[in-house]
Formats: sequence, C-alpha cells, structure tokens
Amino acid sequence: MSLYESGLVLLSGGQDSTTCLAWALTQFKSVFALGFSYGQRHHIELQQAQKIADLARVPFHILTLDFFSIPNALTHDIPIDHSPGQLPSTFVPGRNLFFLSTAAVFAYQHHISHLITGVCETDYSGYPDCRSAFISSMQDTLNLAMDYAFKIHTPLMHLSKADTVRLMAKLGNMDWYAQSHTCYEGKRPACGKCPACLLRLKGFQEAGYKDPLPYQTMM
Repeated sequence: MSLYESGLVLLSGGQDSTTCLAWALTQFKSVFALGFSYGQRHHIELQQAQKIADLARVPFHILTLDFFSIPNALTHDIPIDHSPGQLPSTFVPGRNLFFLSTAAVFAYQHHISHLITGVCETDYSGYPDCRSAFISSMQDTLNLAMDYAFKIHTPLMHLSKADTVRLMAKLGNMDWYAQSHTCYEGKRPACGKCPACLLRLKGFQEAGYKDPLPYQTMM
C-alpha cells in the first residue's frame, strides 16, 4: 500500500480520536497529533491524549481556544441532557468548525495537507457538526480560504461504535483504549452511567470485546 506523506490527527483523548490515530499510522509516513484546550470542564482528556500520543510515538501539540462561552454541559456546570428531539446539552456550538479551521492553519504552517478527525454520523449523538455534509463543505471552504489542497479524512464517519471497536482490534491497538477518556463526568474510573459511557459500553458489548477502561459502575 502506498502511504500518504504526512497526516495531522485531531486528538481529543476519546475513543474515536484514539482509533483515528491508530488508523493514521497505517496510512501516513509521518503522523502528528493536535489537541485543543477550549475551556472544557475536564482537562483529564488532554492528559490522556498526551499518554496516547506517547504510546503512538507521535508529536502532540495543544492549542488554546478558550472562547466557547455559550453555556453547554462540557464547558459549564449544567446538567447533561440528551433528550430526544433537541440538541444535547453537551453540544458545543462551532467546536468542530473552529477545530478544523485551526488545525488547517497549523497543518498549512507545517506543510501538511491531510487532516484526520473522528466525527461520525452513525452514532453522532445529534451533533450537526459530525455529519458528512458538514465535513465536505468544510473541506471545500478550507481549500478556497487558503488555496491549499486539504483533504479531511473521516475513517469512522459511517461506522457504529461496535464497528469502531472492531476496527481498533484489527489495527492491533486495543490496549490504547485503556488510556482513552470518554466519560462526560470527567471521572477515572469512568462513571459508567453518562450517555457517553453508555454508548461506549454498548459498542464494546455489540462488538464482542471487553472494554479495557475501568468503570465505577456499569448499568
């Protein structure tokens, strides 16, 4: 297989971006990882992202985007609500828009044209900026804005959480999941009860694998 030259992975420290990092190592000759400090309540995810980058032996950079002031459950102390028919309280308006824009500027400066992100419209939890239509539009916008041939890779776009687990097993890096952080409550061991934990556990159960991440309790 012919490898691409360089790729930049948007690494949050979560299950999906961790899987994308493992995938990127099979697709690119050199891989870099980029994380964001955006005022999130639980900085544990960036600490775990660094550990995962260390496991992958790739450089990890953190950029600060601390202007996400619209109240949401990831940056403010408000209840987590994923009620049907409305945007989840964990939705951070503009997050992926700004993440990809900032990552593109970083990539441009480092002569990287491939961006890898773990967005997924199969198990996307109602977030509009995780859909393929947004990614396609964003890629066109970045190319027009910087006159540069960016390619946004979304290896998980049409995969369920179970499919993501199976992909990681195929890649041979299941042990990395022990360092990943998914819990909306910011707990380690993970709470096992929040929507993010439940979706993750459901994926492992359906895939037929045991999650190496420790939990306080499991429903």
